[in-house]
Amino acid sequence: MDELTFRRQAYGEPNNQDPEFLQATHTSAEREALVNDLKHLDSKIENALHIDVPNDLADKLLLRQQLQQHNQQRRKTGFSFAMVASVAFLAGMTFTLLRSGPVDLSQHALAHIYHEDKALQLDENVPYQDVNFQLASLNSNTEMRFTQQPGKVFYSTYCDFQGVQALHLVMQGESGKVTLFIVPLEERMVLEEAFADNKYKGIGFQTDNAYMLLVGEKSSDLNFVKNEITQTFI
Repeated sequence: MDELTFRRQAYGEPNNQDPEFLQATHTSAEREALVNDLKHLDSKIENALHIDVPNDLADKLLLRQQLQQHNQQRRKTGFSFAMVASVAFLAGMTFTLLRSGPVDLSQHALAHIYHEDKALQLDENVPYQDVNFQLASLNSNTEMRFTQQPGKVFYSTYCDFQGVQALHLVMQGESGKVTLFIVPLEERMVLEEAFADNKYKGIGFQTDNAYMLLVGEKSSDLNFVKNEITQTFI
């Protein structure tokens, strides 16, 4: 075996037990010394790489991973809770301000008309006794009622005027339908005697117990229903 081949095998695998390699090793003291040094170095490397694994290493690694995940989740959750709390606080403040601020009755009345436009298509022929029952359920400090039928009532339901429960009626005017909103008296309500948009006209007036808002397409219908109300509502 030539010197180059011998050294390649010695450096690559000093513990090689191939007969030809062993015979070449023993041909000189220098070769034997080289192989012994390489065996010694190989043994050191093997010992350095051989590390006893603790029995609980897997558990410790799993615990560490879970702790890291928990800390990351806690940071994310803390941020989420902070965001939710901030949004809830702002929403609460906005809600409180809206509920405590002045209420433009005319704008709310028009908004209800468009939001509940199907009410103008119904004909439930509601008797005034049913209307009085609904009026008695309103959160009002005073008693409100009709003494007799105020013309034909097509529809009657509750509605909300910025946190104040009111009554929404659809009544027969002189020729067309008129929507009537009966809103319990409250200081923050702002009442306009006349209002309108591109489609509807409206009038507002106050009785001893409530605000009345009439909305329709013709002034003649509004005046007709207003006359009916003033004669029958107390």
